[in-house]
Amino acid sequence: MTSIHSGGCQCGAVRFRVTGVLKDSSICHCRMCQKAFGAYYAPLVSTRGAVLEWTRGERKTFRSSNFALRGFCGDCGTPLTYEAPDGIAIAAGAFDDPSLLPPVVQFGTEAKIGFVDRLHLLPGHTTEEDAVEAPFVLEVVSYQHPDQDTEHWPEQPR
Repeated sequence: MTSIHSGGCQCGAVRFRVTGVLKDSSICHCRMCQKAFGAYYAPLVSTRGAVLEWTRGERKTFRSSNFALRGFCGDCGTPLTYEAPDGIAIAAGAFDDPSLLPPVVQFGTEAKIGFVDRLHLLPGHTTEEDAVEAPFVLEVVSYQHPDQDTEHWPEQPR
Protein backbone atom coordinates (compact mmCIF):
# COMPACT_ATOMS: atom_id res chain seq x y z
CA MET A 1 0.00 0.00 0.00
CA THR A 2 1.45 3.35 -1.04
CA SER A 3 1.14 6.20 1.38
CA ILE A 4 2.02 9.87 1.38
CA HIS A 5 3.71 11.53 4.36
CA SER A 6 4.55 15.22 4.46
CA GLY A 7 6.47 17.37 6.88
CA GLY A 8 8.98 20.14 7.27
CA CYS A 9 10.90 22.38 9.58
CA GLN A 10 9.56 24.43 12.44
CA CYS A 11 9.42 27.73 10.55
CA GLY A 12 7.99 26.30 7.31
CA ALA A 13 10.84 27.41 5.05
CA VAL A 14 11.59 23.78 4.10
CA ARG A 15 8.89 21.19 3.37
CA PHE A 16 9.00 17.64 2.00
CA ARG A 17 6.73 14.83 0.82
CA VAL A 18 7.52 11.10 0.90
CA THR A 19 5.45 8.80 -1.32
CA GLY A 20 5.70 5.07 -0.64
CA VAL A 21 5.87 2.67 2.26
CA LEU A 22 7.94 3.82 5.23
CA LYS A 23 8.82 0.85 7.39
CA ASP A 24 12.30 1.53 8.73
CA SER A 25 11.87 3.97 11.61
CA SER A 26 14.71 3.90 14.10
CA ILE A 27 16.38 5.58 17.00
CA CYS A 28 20.11 6.22 16.83
CA HIS A 29 22.05 6.73 20.06
CA CYS A 30 25.49 7.40 18.52
CA ARG A 31 27.27 10.51 19.71
CA MET A 32 27.11 12.14 16.26
CA CYS A 33 23.31 11.81 16.22
CA GLN A 34 23.07 13.09 19.81
CA LYS A 35 24.96 16.23 18.83
CA ALA A 36 23.18 16.68 15.49
CA PHE A 37 19.77 16.61 17.21
CA GLY A 38 20.83 18.26 20.48
CA ALA A 39 19.10 15.36 22.20
CA TYR A 40 19.71 12.03 23.94
CA TYR A 41 19.06 10.19 20.65
CA ALA A 42 17.90 10.82 17.08
CA PRO A 43 14.59 9.40 15.83
CA LEU A 44 14.92 8.78 12.08
CA VAL A 45 12.76 7.35 9.29
CA SER A 46 14.48 5.82 6.28
CA THR A 47 13.11 6.81 2.88
CA ARG A 48 14.67 3.78 1.13
CA GLY A 49 12.21 2.40 -1.41
CA ALA A 50 10.07 5.55 -1.32
CA VAL A 51 10.17 8.81 -3.29
CA LEU A 52 11.35 11.90 -1.37
CA GLU A 53 10.47 15.31 -2.82
CA TRP A 54 11.44 18.69 -1.40
CA THR A 55 8.29 20.78 -1.91
CA ARG A 56 9.45 24.11 -0.43
CA GLY A 57 12.86 25.61 0.11
CA GLU A 58 16.21 23.88 0.33
CA ARG A 59 17.91 22.32 3.29
CA LYS A 60 21.43 23.25 4.23
CA THR A 61 23.86 20.47 5.00
CA PHE A 62 26.79 19.78 7.29
CA ARG A 63 29.21 16.92 6.58
CA SER A 64 29.45 15.23 9.99
CA SER A 65 31.69 12.39 8.80
CA ASN A 66 33.35 11.04 5.67
CA PHE A 67 30.05 9.24 4.86
CA ALA A 68 27.25 11.33 6.37
CA LEU A 69 25.61 14.64 5.58
CA ARG A 70 23.20 16.20 8.08
CA GLY A 71 20.42 18.31 6.57
CA PHE A 72 18.75 21.13 8.47
CA CYS A 73 16.75 24.30 7.92
CA GLY A 74 19.10 27.24 7.49
CA ASP A 75 16.45 29.61 8.90
CA CYS A 76 15.24 27.91 12.09
CA GLY A 77 17.83 25.14 12.56
CA THR A 78 15.40 22.21 12.61
CA PRO A 79 17.29 18.92 12.03
CA LEU A 80 15.84 17.30 8.88
CA THR A 81 18.02 14.55 7.42
CA TYR A 82 20.72 11.99 7.86
CA GLU A 83 22.16 11.30 4.39
CA ALA A 84 24.53 8.37 3.81
CA PRO A 85 25.52 6.08 0.92
CA ASP A 86 22.59 3.77 1.72
CA GLY A 87 19.95 6.52 1.48
CA ILE A 88 18.30 9.43 3.23
CA ALA A 89 16.54 9.26 6.57
CA ILE A 90 14.22 12.04 7.72
CA ALA A 91 13.99 13.25 11.31
CA ALA A 92 10.84 11.56 12.64
CA GLY A 93 9.66 14.69 14.46
CA ALA A 94 9.76 16.68 11.21
CA PHE A 95 6.86 14.63 9.80
CA ASP A 96 3.43 16.23 10.16
CA ASP A 97 2.24 13.14 12.07
CA PRO A 98 5.22 11.35 13.62
CA SER A 99 2.89 9.05 15.58
CA LEU A 100 2.33 7.12 12.31
CA LEU A 101 6.02 6.14 12.20
CA PRO A 102 6.94 4.31 15.43
CA PRO A 103 10.54 3.13 15.73
CA VAL A 104 11.24 -0.56 15.12
CA VAL A 105 14.98 -0.73 15.89
CA GLN A 106 17.77 1.11 17.76
CA PHE A 107 21.29 1.78 16.48
CA GLY A 108 24.47 3.10 18.07
CA THR A 109 23.58 1.54 21.40
CA GLU A 110 27.22 1.65 22.53
CA ALA A 111 26.64 5.39 23.18
CA LYS A 112 23.14 5.00 24.64
CA ILE A 113 22.75 7.12 27.77
CA GLY A 114 21.71 4.89 30.68
CA PHE A 115 18.71 6.85 31.88
CA VAL A 116 17.00 6.81 28.47
CA ASP A 117 15.41 3.45 29.30
CA ARG A 118 13.82 4.98 32.40
CA LEU A 119 12.31 8.15 30.89
CA HIS A 120 8.82 6.61 30.97
CA LEU A 121 9.11 6.43 34.79
CA LEU A 122 9.44 10.20 35.20
CA PRO A 123 6.41 12.17 36.39
CA GLY A 124 4.49 13.82 33.55
CA HIS A 125 2.57 17.09 33.49
CA THR A 126 0.34 18.79 30.95
CA THR A 127 1.19 22.27 29.77
CA GLU A 128 -1.67 23.65 31.85
CA GLU A 129 -0.27 22.03 34.99
CA ASP A 130 3.05 23.78 34.36
CA ALA A 131 1.29 27.17 34.52
CA VAL A 132 1.56 27.22 38.32
CA GLU A 133 5.32 27.71 38.03
CA ALA A 134 5.40 29.34 34.58
CA PRO A 135 2.12 31.22 33.99
CA PHE A 136 3.28 32.51 30.58
CA VAL A 137 2.65 29.05 29.08
CA LEU A 138 -1.08 29.82 29.06
CA GLU A 139 -0.46 32.82 26.77
CA VAL A 140 1.91 31.21 24.27
CA VAL A 141 1.13 32.02 20.64
CA SER A 142 2.84 29.58 18.30
CA TYR A 143 4.61 30.92 15.21
CA GLN A 144 5.44 27.35 14.18
CA HIS A 145 4.34 26.15 10.76
CA PRO A 146 1.15 24.05 11.06
CA ASP A 147 1.36 20.27 10.65
CA GLN A 148 0.05 20.33 7.09
CA ASP A 149 1.08 21.60 3.68
CA THR A 150 0.33 25.26 3.00
CA GLU A 151 0.49 27.14 -0.26
CA HIS A 152 2.88 29.66 1.29
CA TRP A 153 3.99 30.56 4.75
CA PRO A 154 4.75 34.10 5.91
CA GLU A 155 8.09 34.96 7.50
CA GLN A 156 7.74 34.86 11.26
CA PRO A 157 9.11 37.29 13.84
CA ARG A 158 12.58 36.38 15.06
